[in-house]
Amino acid sequence: MSFEPDILGFACNWCGYAGADGAGQAKLKYPANIKIIRVMCLGRVDAAFMLRAFEKGYDGVALIGCHIGDCHYISGNKNAVDVVKNVKQILDTMGLNGARLRLEEVSSAEGPKFAAVVTSFRQELIGLGPNPLKAAASHG
Repeated sequence: MSFEPDILGFACNWCGYAGADGAGQAKLKYPANIKIIRVMCLGRVDAAFMLRAFEKGYDGVALIGCHIGDCHYISGNKNAVDVVKNVKQILDTMGLNGARLRLEEVSSAEGPKFAAVVTSFRQELIGLGPNPLKAAASHG
């Protein structure tokens, strides 16, 4: 039985989500097991949202947004960098492995990069194995 990771993606409206849209329009292949939540800016993604995703059993969480310096809200993605760093430390402390959380810079014109990022993240998560909280999440 092979493990297929469940991935939750937060994608900023202006770049990350547009990059995903571009990948779809170009019919690029990337794993279908990413569920994307469109947000106006990654700076609005609270640490609690990320932690809750792991509690609910997601194997990985990806934040995909504008390149640093290109944020439509000036410093939203810079704030997201700090939040992700802190959440990775929490995940490591909990024994979940901070590598299950990824922050990527993908512009609206980088559909191929979006596909590559999701594909490589999926491969990394396969190596890490299932989220240890997944069994508890499915029973509660």
